[in-house]
Amino acid sequence: MTDEQKDQPSNVEKQLETEKKRSEDYLNRLKYLQADFENLKKRCDRQLTDAKSYATERLVLQLLDVVDELEMAVKTGQTNGPETQPLLEGVQMTLKKLRKVLEQEGVSPIECEGQVFDPTVHSAVAKVEREGVKGCLVGEEVRKGYIMKGKVIRPSIVKVEVPPSPSSKSQKENQTEKKENE
Repeated sequence: MTDEQKDQPSNVEKQLETEKKRSEDYLNRLKYLQADFENLKKRCDRQLTDAKSYATERLVLQLLDVVDELEMAVKTGQTNGPETQPLLEGVQMTLKKLRKVLEQEGVSPIECEGQVFDPTVHSAVAKVEREGVKGCLVGEEVRKGYIMKGKVIRPSIVKVEVPPSPSSKSQKENQTEKKENE
């Protein structure tokens, strides 16, 4: 055997090792690409599901304005005399049907009066100091808020009741003393 023939097997072994490494590299790349594709597919499916769930959100928000108007009409109609009773009943029936449609879309009102103020579902427009209040409580609901399938689509606009601050207590005491001195 010549020296070339002896070197040839080691050369072939080196080539085989090189090809094995390249093959493993390709296999690893393929596995990463496959995992990336699966993640992309899952993300797209999730986005599609979310889009389907909230596709009606814009329309629902517009319908909530109609609900507000109908609720005001009912309140106004209740203060009027018996001559408006048939019209009031018609508005109440319409409001009831509209609420049912919204409920079927997963829309529900946020209950807030007397609850602890939560900035994720409430939007405060006023702060009222009141004796005997502990923490921040919702005192009055100015505009009803709604949740659609677990997502706040319109926060409740509320007036928050808080305990009196020390500075306001001292101001009231000063005013009381002035009135007594006069």
